[in-house]
Amino acid sequence: MLTTESIMEALREVKDPELNKSLVSLNMIRNIQIQGNDVSLDVILTIRGCPLKIKIQEDVENAIRQLGAERVTVTFGAMTDEERAALSASLRAEQHASRENATTQGREASSTPGIPQTNYIAIASGKGGVGKSTVTVNLAVALARAGKKVGIIDADIYGFSVPDMMGIEQRPTVIDEVILPVERYGVKVISMGFFVEDNAPVVWRGPILGKMLRNFLHEVHWGELDYLLLDLPPGTGDIALDVHQMIPQSKEIIVTTPHATAAFVAARAGAMALSTTKHEILGVVENMSWYTDRNGDKEYVFGRGGGEKLAESLNVELLCQIPLGAPGNVLEDPEYSPSVYPTHHPTGKLYDELARKVTQAVTT
Repeated sequence: MLTTESIMEALREVKDPELNKSLVSLNMIRNIQIQGNDVSLDVILTIRGCPLKIKIQEDVENAIRQLGAERVTVTFGAMTDEERAALSASLRAEQHASRENATTQGREASSTPGIPQTNYIAIASGKGGVGKSTVTVNLAVALARAGKKVGIIDADIYGFSVPDMMGIEQRPTVIDEVILPVERYGVKVISMGFFVEDNAPVVWRGPILGKMLRNFLHEVHWGELDYLLLDLPPGTGDIALDVHQMIPQSKEIIVTTPHATAAFVAARAGAMALSTTKHEILGVVENMSWYTDRNGDKEYVFGRGGGEKLAESLNVELLCQIPLGAPGNVLEDPEYSPSVYPTHHPTGKLYDELARKVTQAVTT
């Protein structure tokens, strides 16, 4: 028999996709009406025009139909300004508590193995065009496939590309002044690309860039994360230095190509991590290592040995060598993205192995 109580209990398992919290706990379910096997109710969204409205509707309808309802009618409304302000304050308090907890755990981690905390990993390179963002995106997705809670900060303010690479078309929801990252492939993403119109150039400098990065770290509701990857701009400029100063516990991965010059320039980014900021370098990823022709033979179009030489100079491991190529994803696929390799793809398997090595490195 359908009752208000049974419906509310069923909807406790239905979550707001952006907040990852129960619709019931968020007080989004209201005015339940039952007539025989027909149910109608109101769902009060955080904002008007919520981009995930259809998914919420489907999840609510499915949960109630499983109780035996034949017809479910969902009417949408939006929170009042006062309700949004209260929710925003709650999210801020939760985020503050999470950061305080992470700080405490960080102090205790050295003496207490196994304590969970967010691992910050900066993906750096000496120069542009080596595929740093591709590595960031695919490592994040591979970690998510392994069951980790993952986020990306696209900190390459001038050359933001992560949303396009992942096929993200929606923009973040903003509740009062709290930003909710966009989730794709199980990875939460925030990027400067969400906040500029028509791919406009960013002409900010110094302090403003640092403020934006600080907002990405502290004004975005990340929730619980195992890994937060930061896609840094190439080189050793302001943003890279800001990341080092704001997140002293961050570890780094250096991306290069096999070309000797690319590896030579990448060594500067590694030297900055080691000498200036004392960050631990997890290892080197060599991208575009070879190209496999139609006969299955490897062509070393950018030379050989750059990644190995860089790893040797930094006294770290060469974590992975990624071939030159593209995922070949189909545009009509609902899960399409131009740059994410599926796990069954040979390169996708290489990224899964890279994720395994990274997980092992940060937990030992």
